Amino acid sequence: MRRTGGRILVDQLELNGADLAFCLPGESFLPVLDALHDSPIRLVSCRHEQGAANAAEAYGKLTGRPGICIVTRGPGATQAAVGVHTARQDSTPMLLLVGQVPRGFRGREAWQELDYAESFRGIAKAAWEIDAVERIPEHVARAYSLALSGRPGPVVLALPEDVLAEEAEVADGAPVEVEHAAPRPEDLARLAELLARAERPLVVVGEGGWTARTGQDILAFCETSELPIACSFRCQDFVDNRSPSYVGVLGVAMDDALAARLRDADLVLAVGGRLGEVPTRRYTLLEPPRPRQTLVHVHPDPSEIGRVYEPELGIVSSLEAFARELVEMGVTAPRWRAWTRAARADYEANLRHEPMEGPVDLGEIMAFLRGRLPPDAIQTCGAGNFTVWAHRFAEFTQFGTQACPRSGSMGYGLAAAIAAKLVHPDRIALCFTGDGDFVMSSPELATAIQYELPIVVLLVNNGMYATVRMHQERAYPGRVIGTDLRNPDFPALARAYGAFGERVERTDQFEAAFERALASGRPAVLELPVDPERISPRVRLSELRARAS
Repeated sequence: MRRTGGRILVDQLELNGADLAFCLPGESFLPVLDALHDSPIRLVSCRHEQGAANAAEAYGKLTGRPGICIVTRGPGATQAAVGVHTARQDSTPMLLLVGQVPRGFRGREAWQELDYAESFRGIAKAAWEIDAVERIPEHVARAYSLALSGRPGPVVLALPEDVLAEEAEVADGAPVEVEHAAPRPEDLARLAELLARAERPLVVVGEGGWTARTGQDILAFCETSELPIACSFRCQDFVDNRSPSYVGVLGVAMDDALAARLRDADLVLAVGGRLGEVPTRRYTLLEPPRPRQTLVHVHPDPSEIGRVYEPELGIVSSLEAFARELVEMGVTAPRWRAWTRAARADYEANLRHEPMEGPVDLGEIMAFLRGRLPPDAIQTCGAGNFTVWAHRFAEFTQFGTQACPRSGSMGYGLAAAIAAKLVHPDRIALCFTGDGDFVMSSPELATAIQYELPIVVLLVNNGMYATVRMHQERAYPGRVIGTDLRNPDFPALARAYGAFGERVERTDQFEAAFERALASGRPAVLELPVDPERISPRVRLSELRARAS
């Protein structure tokens, strides 16, 4: 049977299990839109390409399958690039499908023409252009394989307009199955030797192909061996935070006691993460290229091992296969029992908060949410100092309940909450955002309304870009510029979109307001006005100014 290129493309997505795609429609891929009209794949049309790309990235985080984002050529692609960058830094499988000018127009700087291989070099695992309608199954299979293999990540596939419109009789490809490496017995034996000599070990888990089974097995091994386990930045849902082995998150504004654990460890077992700038405090707690600590680095992609740090032992393995083997490895009578218990006590102490100045206490609100949210609630956020409260005072018990940009991209949380509600319609999807962060993505409230997705947005409003302001006050006291914000009436804005909107003036009003938001059955925005002086649980602007003077 002859099919258009658009139909062939959509058929390949279907046979690879795609059930959801995010887009901002464009005339450059009309045959794809036409094919999706009769497809079981649900198409969600967003209000901005950034939102579509961020939602697709969040889908990849939550499912482990490539999130699909479809945008038009030129400005559509460049505005989606932010989501591609996040997928790359966060090791998230994703496919960005981009319209392209007809093949006969290439090289003439035709309207909205871009060289996608050149434009996305460095922020995607790969980017290329389909050259013939007959080869669409081959190209899509390659894209899926690259997105899922080794270190997962984004792949960009350009779709020339004439290729999509042409018809051909071509067989479908086969569903992509990625082979995963398993650890070698000699590597496991060497790991056992290194653990036997350790006195202050620390297990660090991070991005790179995690699953719920991986987290369960890693945690079982750590609990049996009484090993302390820390999560890398915004990977807090990788293991159950209630475990006696869990000791906290190595992230922005991390607890000093946990930072000292990483610095003073004599063995670090890094499973999946890249040990980047954030979890190592700008590479000071674990110094490249050859750290003082004995480093064992496990990663599914051989190119990541040795890229920043030279490990004592590098193990190329899928994380699930490695974790499965760990369960069989027993460590008896560990010397580090007191070390682990002290680290756990530090974590529990860090959950307690000092009362916050002003009528709205974010620490108290987070304490309420820890008890109120069900274990399967999904928490999302963008970027800004407001996230310090969300990360420090939240607890996660199961994988797939945190979708936040490890790349530090603003404007992510609202689109991620939309994706979360689409993937898990029966769960609470809760977005933490700041005033600057929210304004970058607020049009996606219209998307939530259109698709009847009752997400809840907690909007922390301090009238500034607080993270940048904090650094300004430290580096250039008395010379603040560009960080003040004049904001709209956020509840009124939410209501204008058709959402529930309410301003919470005092901490004791939050519980009832939160329940009203949930009961509304609509997307909801709760504005939390906070003292602009208090920009994180430990930082006041006036204290920064006093130190600087």
